[in-house]
Amino acid sequence: MRALDRKGFRDLRRIWAQTLAIALVMACGVMVLVVMQGAERSLSETRSAYYERQRFADVFASLTRAPRAVLAEVAAIDGVAAVEGRIGFHMVLDLEGLAEPAMGRVISLPADGAPVLNVPILRAGRLPDPLRSDEVALSEPFAQANRLAPGSSFHAIVGGRLRRLTVSGHVLSPEFIYTIGPGSIMPDDRRYGLIWMGEEAAAAARDMGGAFNELALSLTRGANEPAVIAALDRLLAPYGGVGATGRDKQTSHAFLQNEMTQLAAMEKVLPPIFLIVSAFLVNMVLGRLIALERHQIGLLKAIGYSRMQIGAHYLKLGAGIGALGVALGWGIGAWVGQLMTALYSEFFRFPFLLYEPGYSAFVISGLAGMATTLVGALRAVWASVRLPPAVAMSPPAPAMFRPGFLDRVGSALRLRQTSMMILRSLTRWPGRALVTVFGVAASVAVLVTSYFTFDAMDVMMEDVFTHANRQQVTLVLAGAEGLGVLDDARALPGVLFAEGGFALPVRLRVGSESRLTVLEARPAVATLMRVLDADGRPADLPPEGLVLPEGLAADLGLRLGDTVLVELMVAPRETWAVPLAGTIRQALGQGAYMAEAAVFARLGRAAQVAQINLLVDENMLPALYAQIKATPAVAGVMLWTEVRRQFEETMQQNLAMSGIIYTLIGVLITVGVVYNAARIQLSERAHELASLRVLGFSRGEVGFVLVGEIMLLTLVAVPLGWVAGYGFAAAAVKGLSNELVSLPLVVARSTYAMAAAAAIVTALAAALLVRRRLDRIDLVLALKAKE
Repeated sequence: MRALDRKGFRDLRRIWAQTLAIALVMACGVMVLVVMQGAERSLSETRSAYYERQRFADVFASLTRAPRAVLAEVAAIDGVAAVEGRIGFHMVLDLEGLAEPAMGRVISLPADGAPVLNVPILRAGRLPDPLRSDEVALSEPFAQANRLAPGSSFHAIVGGRLRRLTVSGHVLSPEFIYTIGPGSIMPDDRRYGLIWMGEEAAAAARDMGGAFNELALSLTRGANEPAVIAALDRLLAPYGGVGATGRDKQTSHAFLQNEMTQLAAMEKVLPPIFLIVSAFLVNMVLGRLIALERHQIGLLKAIGYSRMQIGAHYLKLGAGIGALGVALGWGIGAWVGQLMTALYSEFFRFPFLLYEPGYSAFVISGLAGMATTLVGALRAVWASVRLPPAVAMSPPAPAMFRPGFLDRVGSALRLRQTSMMILRSLTRWPGRALVTVFGVAASVAVLVTSYFTFDAMDVMMEDVFTHANRQQVTLVLAGAEGLGVLDDARALPGVLFAEGGFALPVRLRVGSESRLTVLEARPAVATLMRVLDADGRPADLPPEGLVLPEGLAADLGLRLGDTVLVELMVAPRETWAVPLAGTIRQALGQGAYMAEAAVFARLGRAAQVAQINLLVDENMLPALYAQIKATPAVAGVMLWTEVRRQFEETMQQNLAMSGIIYTLIGVLITVGVVYNAARIQLSERAHELASLRVLGFSRGEVGFVLVGEIMLLTLVAVPLGWVAGYGFAAAAVKGLSNELVSLPLVVARSTYAMAAAAAIVTALAAALLVRRRLDRIDLVLALKAKE
C-alpha cells in the first residue's frame, strides 16, 4: 500500500463519525432509489409475464345481451386478434360463519372449459365440470379467507333461488390482480369473491342461453386501439353496449398501474434531495480536512508529489465516504424491498411476486451516489492542488474583521459576548451556515411531505364516510325498479330510512375531449348519499344542469356555464346538451351528477332506482342480513361500516410504516448535517472556546456558543422547510391523484409542528453530542494550536 493510501485510511479512521453521518444520509437516497426502482421493475416484469402467459385481453366491453353470432362480426374488425364472449353477473352469498351477506361476481367458463383470453391459473383442485351446474371454482384469496377448500360448499342466490354450490377448485386470474367489489375502496377477500361457473349454468341463471353480456378481445401488433374501440361500440350499440375500454380503464390494471406511477414519481423526487445534501456535506468535511492539513500538503508538494497525485488522494477520501454510503444503501434497500414485496402480496394477487430489482437499480444508484460524492469533493480538492508549496506550508492569512450590520444590531440590543460570537460566526462563514440551513430545511420538508399523507387520508375518510355517505348498507338490485321498491326496503328489519339511487353509463364530450363515466341521478336534496362543495360541506344538486368533480371538470377544460354533450350509452342512446351547473369535491372516482327529476324528465319515463341506501338500527343488523340473504331481487350488498373499518386498518398499518421510515430518513438528514457542522465548528474554533474558558467563562456559556449557533440555524431552517414541504406535498398530490383517487392538499398545523419538533430535537441531540467533546478539550493544547 502506498504512503498516500495509508494516510487516507488514517484520515477516514480519524473522522469516522463524520464519515458515517454523511454515509447514512447518502444511504437514504440510494435506498429509496433501489427500493422504488426495484419495486417498480418487479411489479412491471411480473405483470408483463403474467399477462402474456395467461393472455390478458386488451379491450373490454359490457352490454345487455347479444347473440353469440355477433362474436364473428367482432372478430372481423380490423386489428382484432382474438375475441371471447362470456356471461357475468353478481349474486348474494350466504357463507358459513359470516352473519352478514357476502357478494360474488360470476364469470362463465366456455363449454369446453378452456378460455381463450384471461385464462385463470388453477391453484388447487380442478375447474368446474361443465355437466354439473352446482360446481364452481373460487378465487384463491376468497376461498382461503372463508376456508372453502375444494369439495366444500356454500349457499348463493342463483337465478332467484337459494342454491347450494360445491367448490371444485381455486384459481387466480390476470383480470383480477386487484379485486374490489362495486362501490368499494379496498379488497375484501372475506365478503367479496370471484366465482367461475360453467357457461350452461351461468346462462340458465340469467336466461342468457346462446347469448353473452361481457366481451374481451386482444389486438394484433400495431393495431389502432381507439379505432377498434369505436368500431366495437358501433357494433354493440343495438345490444345495449355501454362503451368499450382499453386496459387503462380496466379496474385491476388501473390500480396496479397507479401504484407503479407513484413509485416512479417518488423515485424521481426523493433521492436527489439526499444526494445533494450529501454533496454539500462532503464538501464541508473535506474542505475542513484540507484546511487542517495545509502544512502537510505543502510538504508533499515539496518532496515531489504532483498536484494530480494529491488531488487523487483527497478524491479517494470522498470516494471512500461515497462507497460506504452506497454499500449501506444497497443493503438497507434490499431489506426494505423485501418488506415492500410482502406488503404488495397482500393487495396484488399474482401467482408469484418476488422482489427482483435487477442490476440496473444498483448500478444507477451506485453511480449516482459516487458521482454526487465526487462532485461535492471537487471544489475542496481544487483548493488543495492549486497552492504552491511555499504558500501551502505557511499558515493562512488571518481573517479580516470589520464591524457589520449584525455587529451594530447586537451592540444596539446589548447582546452578551457569546451571542455576538454566534452572529459573527454566521457572517464569517455564510456558506457553511447556508449548507446547514439547507440540510435541516430538507429534513423538515421530507417530514412534512410524509406526515401530510395522514392529514389527506383523514380528510378523505371524513368526506367519504361521514359527509358524503351516511348510509350503513347499500343494496344493489338485480335490475332497475320503480320507486315502490323503496317502500319494500323500508319494511325490512331495522330500516330507519331508505333512499334510492340510479346510474347511467355515459360519455361526456367537450370539443375533442371525451370521458367515459357514470351519470348518477340523485334526489336534489339527499339525506344519505350527498355531494360536497369545494370546502367539504354537503351541498344540494341544482334542479337543472350537470355537476362534476373538480378534477374531471379541469381535465375537460370546463368552466361554470359551459355546455357538455352527455351521450347515453344505453337506450334511448340520446345525446343531451347540458350546462355545467357546479363542481364538487370528490375523493374517490370521477362520476357525473344530476338531479333525478331532471334526468327522468329528459328520459321521458317515471323515476327508477337501481340501488337502495339504508340507514339501519344497528341492533337489528343480524335480522336485516338474514332477510337480505333470502331476497332474490338483491344482487349485491355493500356494508359501509365494514368498508370503513378495513380502510382505517389498512391505512393505519401502511401509513404508520411509511411514517416511521420517513421520520428515520428525516432524522438522519438532520443528524448528518448538524453533526458535521458542529464538528467543523468545534475544530475551527477550539482556540477561541479554550480562550473563553481561560478568561473565566463557564462550560455552559462556552457550550452556548457551539450549540446556540446550530440551534439558531435550525430555527431559521424550519419555516423554509415548511414552505418546501408544502411544495413537495402539492407535487405529490398532483402526481398521485388520478381518475381513481383524488388526494386533497391538506397540511394540518400539527403536521408542521411534528416536523419542526423532530428536526429541532434531533438537531439539539446532535449538537449536544458534539458539545460533550468540548469538555474533553485540553486547554493548553488548544491554545498552543493557534501558535
